[in-house]
Amino acid sequence: MRHHWTWHRVKALAHEEWRALVTINPSDRPWQMPASVALAAGLPMLIGAYFDHLDYGLISSLGGMAFLYLPRTPLHHRMAAMMAASFGFLACYTVGLIVHLLPWLLVPALTFVAIMVTMVCRFYRVGPPGSLFFVMAASIAAYTPSELMQVPLKAGLFAMGSLLATLIALVYTLYVSRIRDPLPVEPLAQADFDVVVLDSVLIGAAVGVSLALAQALQLERPYWVPVSCLAVIQGLSVRAIWNRQLHRILGTVLGLVIATGLLSLPLEKWSIALLVLGLSFVIETAVIRHYGFAVIFITPLTIFLADAATLGHGVPVEIIEARLIDTVLGCLVGFFGGILLHNANFRRWVRPAIRRLTPLRLVPDRPPQQP
Repeated sequence: MRHHWTWHRVKALAHEEWRALVTINPSDRPWQMPASVALAAGLPMLIGAYFDHLDYGLISSLGGMAFLYLPRTPLHHRMAAMMAASFGFLACYTVGLIVHLLPWLLVPALTFVAIMVTMVCRFYRVGPPGSLFFVMAASIAAYTPSELMQVPLKAGLFAMGSLLATLIALVYTLYVSRIRDPLPVEPLAQADFDVVVLDSVLIGAAVGVSLALAQALQLERPYWVPVSCLAVIQGLSVRAIWNRQLHRILGTVLGLVIATGLLSLPLEKWSIALLVLGLSFVIETAVIRHYGFAVIFITPLTIFLADAATLGHGVPVEIIEARLIDTVLGCLVGFFGGILLHNANFRRWVRPAIRRLTPLRLVPDRPPQQP
């Protein structure tokens, strides 16, 4: 009898997992939105290819990812949000450039970036992708070979990409406002310590642990480990975290197959730029409908964004292997970190310690200390 119950339970779980994998969600995004994202990411690459500096276009293309933080609000709020996101993007990328020159600061600096950016995103209720791309920009910069005198140049190129994304966002907003009404700007709710501070510290700690493990395992340029960890741990529940982990690992495996096929082609600067543009459009069209399907194309896109300047000479097997290892390691740390994040007993245990380290003005529900 017990064996029969266990078998039915396993079948039910398998059916639930399969349904989560194949469910396609509705999307109300107009096609102009993914087209604008593709322009923000691909146009800098095309400009870089024209001037025979694909590496410069790559940096500006990363800055163009700021477009992903454009909210569906009135024009004045959209532009303010875009400029704030662009500044935050630039700050994170510059921190990554600096800590590359100070390797002993790499883990604590990226952990601090993950904590602070997550706090800001939660305080201002920034929707998906949340703090993900800020940490990705810092991680890629931290593991990209660079010299001290290149920091101003790279930061400037990154800022130009974000400014171009802001201009594209302005044109897109002026057009799309004619065909759909913007959403009202919701007033900020009172800051909640658990949501803004406690969750952010735990998420940042998991990101730091994932990066520390990657460093201990001596993985080469493991910039994708903290990104995968953060992408998984941001789920709203343990179940959602498990689903994101499963989608991300399966999507990465299939994406690496596609990446291997693309990298086996005789790539040159123009084809790489066009691939970045096309992949960006597909991802932003699909990500709302099915996260795992979008990850299939996110994988080759991020390989192009991080290593475009060195591609075009056959399939770099080490990059394919490294991406798979980075993704699995980051997802595992993110999953176990998510279990702790949503565990009431663990939260009750760590909350007092984090409160003691938090300035009083950030903890409105704690009674003031007597003089």
